[in-house]
Amino acid sequence: MGSARVNVPPPVAVSCPCSEVDLVVEVAHPCVVQDHGASFLSGADFMVGSPTALADQATEMRLREAARHGGHTLYVPRGALWGSEDIQRMDDRGVLQGLKVTMIKHPDSFRLEGALRERLGAVRAVLYEGPVRGLCPLAPNNVNTMAAACMAAPSLGFDGVQGCLIADPGLPDWHVVEVEVTGLSGERRDQAFTVTTSRRNPAFPGAVTGAATFPSFWSSLLGK
Repeated sequence: MGSARVNVPPPVAVSCPCSEVDLVVEVAHPCVVQDHGASFLSGADFMVGSPTALADQATEMRLREAARHGGHTLYVPRGALWGSEDIQRMDDRGVLQGLKVTMIKHPDSFRLEGALRERLGAVRAVLYEGPVRGLCPLAPNNVNTMAAACMAAPSLGFDGVQGCLIADPGLPDWHVVEVEVTGLSGERRDQAFTVTTSRRNPAFPGAVTGAATFPSFWSSLLGK
């Protein structure tokens, strides 16, 4: 299942001069990852700024194999995903039981495909709720945070991590990301470890990305 390609420039030949490049950083569109990611990894490390591309299983497998074969590393930045390191640690320890990411934006901030675009209106509406894998091709530019969560929690992955996309006309200059994490139950079966965070990112009206996302991405690039 790939991302729809609307208003994307025609294909161009891209090569990676391995003797000159240490790291390739993609911040354009998922199709760049799908079409050229393996080539990049043949000669350099590769940071995927559009991880919605990895919702396509063939693309993820192809890039992982290219990284192994080329001896390079595939990076996914945390972006707007608050608590990504904690999620990854829980997953590594085998105690992560559930993960849901809710993103709320003004309708003008969405770049949607297919039927999802038709659901935008003048009132607050839940556009999608379900596995992140099904959402990525419909909102390839808007749900990279959800895709990053799937990569941080491989035991759940794109099919297990749940995504909820909400359009809210009353939210013109904020992007809200809520993350709900569920861990193992305690000794009592009616108890479970839970963490819920809400991140309010200032954003210009109609902007796809909020003001705090770029510094977070840059920190990932610097390894901080």
